[in-house]
Amino acid sequence: MREPTWDKEAEVAATPLPRSETGWPDQLFGVLKAKDIRQVGYVPDAGHSRLIELCAADADIRDVVLTTEEEGIGLAAGAWLGGQRAVLLMQSSGVGNCINMLSLTKNCRFPLVMLVTMRGEWAEFNPWQVPMGSIVEPALRLCDVLVSRADHADAVADTVEAAIELAFGGELAVAVLLSQRLIGRKVWVK
Repeated sequence: MREPTWDKEAEVAATPLPRSETGWPDQLFGVLKAKDIRQVGYVPDAGHSRLIELCAADADIRDVVLTTEEEGIGLAAGAWLGGQRAVLLMQSSGVGNCINMLSLTKNCRFPLVMLVTMRGEWAEFNPWQVPMGSIVEPALRLCDVLVSRADHADAVADTVEAAIELAFGGELAVAVLLSQRLIGRKVWVK
């Protein structure tokens, strides 16, 4: 059997989650609003699509499409210097792009909240996602980022709320890993 290859025409689609779990992005958006998040930086990602859609539709939140994830660290620093709060959304493969820029949070001590949709875990179809997915947590910890994980829909809002409070209360870098099982199975679509 031939392995699928990535080409320009291939797309990835998320399998719909069970009805009981579809509300976590909406709950997460409610947390962002309640915690006065005014800027959300992201590289487009299917796992964050509903949250991105909600942020883009809200007049009080500036959604910023990034070229690469490390730009989001600069966005968060600028937001903080300008008196606003920001959150960075990314996929686990984007964490590797941020390693060098994370020195900015350590040296300048500003709050950074990263919400990371995981790849390379449960039901992964793309073997290229596995290497970075397997080292996201230890890589972030080596960069002095505090890491929490949400594996179930009912834990997302509380976990992110606690992360935001910790980051902005202590001017710390915090990441919440949103498990691949939570996001849903992705399949090749042609």
